[in-house]
Amino acid sequence: MFAFIFGLMTVFSGESVLFGPAEAREWAGSYIQFVVWFNFLEGFAYVLAAIGLWQVKRWAANLTTLITAATAAAALGFTVVVLRSGAYEMRTVGALGFRFAFWTEIAVLAHRTMRKI
Repeated sequence: MFAFIFGLMTVFSGESVLFGPAEAREWAGSYIQFVVWFNFLEGFAYVLAAIGLWQVKRWAANLTTLITAATAAAALGFTVVVLRSGAYEMRTVGALGFRFAFWTEIAVLAHRTMRKI
């Protein structure tokens, strides 16, 4: 359930920065465009994974692994951009770390559950 809500919140927050008023972009600060796009699009994958997990579908466990790997790749890309330009928000570091840890745990639990079925 938390993954579903987290997914909806991710889509909404990304949408507000990408398509919302200038105030949303100002509030976001020194954001890195591809990270916002990544999070926005990945939010839909979060929702899909949550629905699949709720229905105990094996593909959902694989999707959680893909989400985890994609988050790691985005974090690596973020690191490269930061090292080249230097402009970023510290909360992005925390958010990417949280997302990676959260989905790693979900993936581990999902695969353990699917093995028992």
